[in-house]
Amino acid sequence: MEASLESSVEDPLGNFVRILEKRDGTVLRLQQYGSGGVGCVVWDAAIVLCKYLETPGFSGDGAHMLSRQSVLELGSGTGAVGLMAATLGANVVVTDLEELQDLLKININMNKHLVTGSVQAKVLKWGEEIEDFPSPPDYILMADCIYYEELLQLDFDFEKIPLEKHDEEYRSEDIHILYIRKKKSKFPS
Repeated sequence: MEASLESSVEDPLGNFVRILEKRDGTVLRLQQYGSGGVGCVVWDAAIVLCKYLETPGFSGDGAHMLSRQSVLELGSGTGAVGLMAATLGANVVVTDLEELQDLLKININMNKHLVTGSVQAKVLKWGEEIEDFPSPPDYILMADCIYYEELLQLDFDFEKIPLEKHDEEYRSEDIHILYIRKKKSKFPS
């Protein structure tokens, strides 16, 4: 397994491609920009989450846990996590701001031959009305997103995935994977 960089030949902007080898030997290629905002690069937390999605502890035996599931990736940036989910059979919507849509579409196009589910990019600016989104997803994925834990604790339960359940090679004590579930209603419907 490998995560490496591949420089574009004589690219004056310093753009480069991040290579992420999957467990099955296929390779995700993720275009990154040499300059721009935080969404223009693949961060270590995204790689750790990508590799966790492939672990037997998450995926189980037989058909992958994400196969035929709807997935929404928030703050996708390069789309690494959503693309990994789509290569594992999920039907994915990767989301980010308007200025990252071209990068998302480049990465979707570079990896479409690996997708066994589906993947599409959409604009989502947190706090604004959402339109034209499918029904609530089965999973919401996000890596390196900023959130206010004390606000989420009102409606959600948190479970920290132990480090020993992360991919053996792609793990770090300072990168945490959380499984967040909506709390069950205290009142019957």
